[in-house]
Amino acid sequence: MTKSKSLFLLFLRICIGWHLLYEGLDKLFTPGWSAAGYLRGSYGFLSGLFHSLAVHPDVLRVVDFINIWGLILIGTGLFLGLFIRVSAASGLVLLAMYYLAYPPFGSAAFSLNQEGHYWIINRNFIECISLGVVYFFPVMDYSLMNLFKQYRLKVKEETVPKSEMTTNDTFKRRELIKGLISLPFYGGVIYSSAKAVSMARPDASTGATTALKTHNLGDLKGTLPKGKIGNKEFSRLIMGCNLIGGYSHSRDLSYVSSLFRHYNTERKIFETWGLAEQSGINTTNLTVEMYPFFNRYKKSTGSNMNSIAQILVNGLSSTNPDKLVNFKKAVDQGATSIYIQGVNGDFLVKANRLDLIQDALDYVKGQGLLAGVGAHSIEVCIACDKAGMKPDYYFKTMHHDHYWSASPREFRTEFGLNHKVSDDHNSIHDNIWDFFPEKTVDFFSKSEVPLIGFKVMAAGAISPKVGFKYAFENGADFICVGMFDFQVIEDVNIAIETLSGVLNRKRPWFA
Repeated sequence: MTKSKSLFLLFLRICIGWHLLYEGLDKLFTPGWSAAGYLRGSYGFLSGLFHSLAVHPDVLRVVDFINIWGLILIGTGLFLGLFIRVSAASGLVLLAMYYLAYPPFGSAAFSLNQEGHYWIINRNFIECISLGVVYFFPVMDYSLMNLFKQYRLKVKEETVPKSEMTTNDTFKRRELIKGLISLPFYGGVIYSSAKAVSMARPDASTGATTALKTHNLGDLKGTLPKGKIGNKEFSRLIMGCNLIGGYSHSRDLSYVSSLFRHYNTERKIFETWGLAEQSGINTTNLTVEMYPFFNRYKKSTGSNMNSIAQILVNGLSSTNPDKLVNFKKAVDQGATSIYIQGVNGDFLVKANRLDLIQDALDYVKGQGLLAGVGAHSIEVCIACDKAGMKPDYYFKTMHHDHYWSASPREFRTEFGLNHKVSDDHNSIHDNIWDFFPEKTVDFFSKSEVPLIGFKVMAAGAISPKVGFKYAFENGADFICVGMFDFQVIEDVNIAIETLSGVLNRKRPWFA
């Protein structure tokens, strides 16, 4: 083998070793790291095997141990040139398992992929091939493996006069020196891996799971209660989607939506969902456009989070005759439940198209999913009730109007959000969503349909403590709240304290 080829193979082995070693150390230094999410999110023809490994805690502990120390030992062997063929073969097997857990072929590979969109060839595949090359051409020059081989040489140097040393002995001594040069480099790997723990995640993701940022869950003040609608159990606090989707009800502050979008990067949203789940929130609200992104999160982390989709009946003026096309998309994307979006519900009732609301409910229920009706105006709920409709729940705005930016009562009208935005300070301008709060409270005091209250803080005008208590006391069975990552634990604690405290609630819990 030529010297240039030897150097190339040496470089290839060291690079793969560095990568695997770093990922192993990254997982070792990440508190609470586990392969459970990666295993639960597996798809493909071997997914049953991977899912079964995540079910039993004892088996999972063994899998975690093998992942962490397998990567560390294999990476060390390749990086330092120790037991190269054993390390290469072991690494090839481990990477092949990662590859088969999320195979980049089949229908699932197109819509959901952890690191992008690949077909057959991905990073794990390339490293497997590279390790095959390393196995058949185990170049060891300039590696610390020579330290072990040079032990005899050192003894010989101490006992044999220099004049009697052969040319080959001198060459071996030079190799020993070259091997020692890599020691500081190896120490740098360990130092940088440990330091990375304090930095933002995700970082390494080849082996078992995208690592998300760790938060102090010790600040939680209990367990977030849950309730049931039909056969589905939802946390009493549901995560809203406006903030993570980059949409803000910011009155006339036009820059805020852009600010949200810049803050909530893909990694940040993943971290926010992950923290919400760890804190007890098991359900999020989504639009149909968010599902590919949400499903990528679920697949890469193994999340079991429920989703309630807010969907619009296709516009009455649309040329597409299928008015439920968006509902079908939500079903295909795996929504747990679907409801008619609030403004859309207002529009349909105002246009006297209750038939389309009924069609949507029938379709969703026909798919075996929970079906709801969303509304800003209480007239939507009143109209549905009079028509004898039986939604599984209402998704209704619910907040008081005692805050500075609320439109004056005398200028409010039902279906106000369908009006053109005006510069008149007395008109509704993205600043109120439950136009007549007492009507909402009165209707639900007589209704037995579960209620999910949203906009309970009037898009930031009301504090969480006040908004949560108002909604739960006045009949909400669940509340849907938009929150940033730094607000999650605080909001969960407020919900726990509110629900465990004394509530002046007259309406029975219907979920």
